Amino acid sequence: MEEKEVSYINVIPFVDIMLVLLTIVLTTSTFIATGGIPVQLPKASQNPVETVKVQTIEIDRSGAIFYHGIRQTLPDLQKTLMPLDRKTPFIIRADRDIPLQGFVDLLDTVKATGFHKVSLQTERK
Repeated sequence: MEEKEVSYINVIPFVDIMLVLLTIVLTTSTFIATGGIPVQLPKASQNPVETVKVQTIEIDRSGAIFYHGIRQTLPDLQKTLMPLDRKTPFIIRADRDIPLQGFVDLLDTVKATGFHKVSLQTERK
């Protein structure tokens, strides 16, 4: 018996796979474009949720600490923060040239007061 030479490539399986992949891409892109599965959320109360304002603490080049534009020492800052809600988020804006220990002392003071939502503000390169 003599074998026949194949003179063509069967592309039907390739087309089937590509159609399945196209269906998957179109389905997932629909969810991404709409932001997820649409749901109607239940209503709990008419009172709006109280938003907590982000507090900013700044350290200038000389290492001085400012809260609401008022220069403070670490013990004074700790006393000033005591009446605030412990879920209040803080942003620390520190000059890039300050000694690291000054930043660590401030962060330690804020965390010791009971605040856990503390972040450092940076710039993009």
